[in-house]
Amino acid sequence: MRRLLALCLACLATPLPAQTPVEVDVELVLAVDVSRSMQPAELELQRRGYATALTSDAVLGAVGRGLLGRVAITYVEWAGSRSQRVIVPWTLLETAEDAEWIAAQILTQSGGAMRRTSISGALELGAQSIDANEFQGLRRVIDISGDGPNNAGRAVDAARDRVLAQGITINGLPLMTRDALLARWGIPDLDAYYAACVIGGPGAFLIPVTRWEDFGDAVRRKLVMEIVGAPARLLPAQMPAHPDYNCRIGEEIWQRNMDIFMEP
Repeated sequence: MRRLLALCLACLATPLPAQTPVEVDVELVLAVDVSRSMQPAELELQRRGYATALTSDAVLGAVGRGLLGRVAITYVEWAGSRSQRVIVPWTLLETAEDAEWIAAQILTQSGGAMRRTSISGALELGAQSIDANEFQGLRRVIDISGDGPNNAGRAVDAARDRVLAQGITINGLPLMTRDALLARWGIPDLDAYYAACVIGGPGAFLIPVTRWEDFGDAVRRKLVMEIVGAPARLLPAQMPAHPDYNCRIGEEIWQRNMDIFMEP
C-alpha cells in the first residue's frame, strides 16, 4: 500500500510536457488607436473597417495562400501607456467562420476614447503578447494605427528598437485625416514620423489614410500584404526616413500645450 501511494505521489510530481505551440504563417497584432483625439463616430468607423476587411474575400484568400493556410490574430485598442484593452484575444484565423467570430467581437465593443497617446506602450504590449501566446509564426508582426505622435510612456524609437531586436516587424497606418491634422496634438507629417520613428523590420511598410472614406480599403490592403508576406512596394508617403527627424516631437507638443494651460 505504501509503495502504491509513493508511486501515485511520484506521478503527481512529474511535470506535464509543455503544450506544443500551434504553427501559423504569421502572428499579427492589430493595435488600434482610441485616444481622445478620435471622435466616437471615428472609433466606430475603425471597428467596422477592420471587421469588414477581416471577413472580405481578399483577406480570406490571402490566408488560404499561406504556406500553412492559417494565421493568429489579436485586436487591441490603445491610448496612454497604461490604457490598453484587448478586444480579441489571440485567435486562430483559418476559415470564414473564424473571421466572422473575430469581426463580431470587434463590433460588440462600444468602449469610448482614452487619454494620451503612447505608441511605445502599444508596441511593448504587442511584443509581450506575441512572446506569451500559444502560437509559433513564421513571421511576427505588430500593425499599429494612430492619428498622432507618441506623447506618453517610453520614447517611441527606443521602444521600436527593442521590439525589432526580438525579430518582430512593425507596420504603420498613420491616420492623416483633416480632423487629425487640425487637432492640437497632431502633426502634419505623421507619415514621415511613422517612417522615421515607428515602423521597422523586414518588409516593413506604412499606408497613410488621408480620408476616412478610404479607411476600409487601406485596412484591407494592409492585411493582405501582412498575411501573404509579400515585399511591400514603395508607397507614395513611404519616403526614406530623415536621419534628423525629431522622434520626441509628440512629447514636446504635449509639454507646450500643458504650459499654455497652466499659464495664469
